[in-house]
Amino acid sequence: MHVQAQVFRNTQFSGHCWTWDCSSRPIRVPLLTKHHRQLRLQWAREHRDWTTDEWKRVAWSYESLFLIHYFDGRVRVRRLPGEQLLPSYTAGHTQAGGADIILGGTFSWAALLPVVVVQQTMKAENYLNIITDQLHPYMALVFPNGNGIFQQDNAPCHKVRIVLEWFEEHTDEFHLMFWPPNSPDLNPMERIWDVMERQLRDQTPPCPNISILRHRCLDIWCNLSPVKYQKLVASMSRRVAAVLKSKEGATRY
Repeated sequence: MHVQAQVFRNTQFSGHCWTWDCSSRPIRVPLLTKHHRQLRLQWAREHRDWTTDEWKRVAWSYESLFLIHYFDGRVRVRRLPGEQLLPSYTAGHTQAGGADIILGGTFSWAALLPVVVVQQTMKAENYLNIITDQLHPYMALVFPNGNGIFQQDNAPCHKVRIVLEWFEEHTDEFHLMFWPPNSPDLNPMERIWDVMERQLRDQTPPCPNISILRHRCLDIWCNLSPVKYQKLVASMSRRVAAVLKSKEGATRY
């Protein structure tokens, strides 16, 4: 008898004969040391009383990797013994996901900054060129009163002396936000990358090359709804409350 493959995601099968499908994958959360937890709690306490109007003054930034071939490992199949290599039960992939691009994005309540395609491993000199040529005029345009705040994570190229000195020299125009280590769950930029990743996976046909991948990523970014990223800014008070409630640990964000 031929048994047709049945593919399902995160679905518990209603029958005792498929009990292994009732298991759950561990939720991926940032790896937090005791020191990280203390810094997250400190950050949350400093911002617990911030209103949405105050969060509107922040420009959020983050980088993300996008692959031509994406497979998250969560798709499961039911098959008979010996059928594991049949085309109906396999998912093709390339080594390390194939070609990829790294995007650097920045947004605030008011506007998106044009996304940056990072051509190589980000070094301090490259990052300094980006914040000088793109971030600086963006902050001046969006926050003309000099009350803007820029958020960046703790990547090595962000902490180099020449970069920190540049920010120090421009404190009369905008300020740099202290950011707790290993805290992508507190950064609403992470959710925008998730939205873009889902939209890329839903597009057909799949990206055949790096040029098409780049074009699709830029198109999705340019067409992001202001309602989407403004809702993310409005979520910041809830994110802070989640840190305080979790006693410095991981949050559902």
